[in-house]
Amino acid sequence: MVRNKRYKCIVCGRMFPEGQGIVLQRGGVTLTFHSKACAVKFFRLMVETIDEGEFKKVARSLVKEFEEALKRREKRKQI
Repeated sequence: MVRNKRYKCIVCGRMFPEGQGIVLQRGGVTLTFHSKACAVKFFRLMVETIDEGEFKKVARSLVKEFEEALKRREKRKQI
């Protein structure tokens, strides 16, 4: 019998099986969250902690990307 991989939430400590929760890997760092509430709690604190200049640069870029995606979706709805 094959056992699924299990992860531990870095915010609340709960264990959860592979296929559930949120697992992000980037730059050699793995972030594991058992729920979206734990992910939001982590990222809210990260946004408050990160250097303001770096945050502004990334936030503006992401806002622009999402706005463009919304415009593309609106154009498709009109056709």
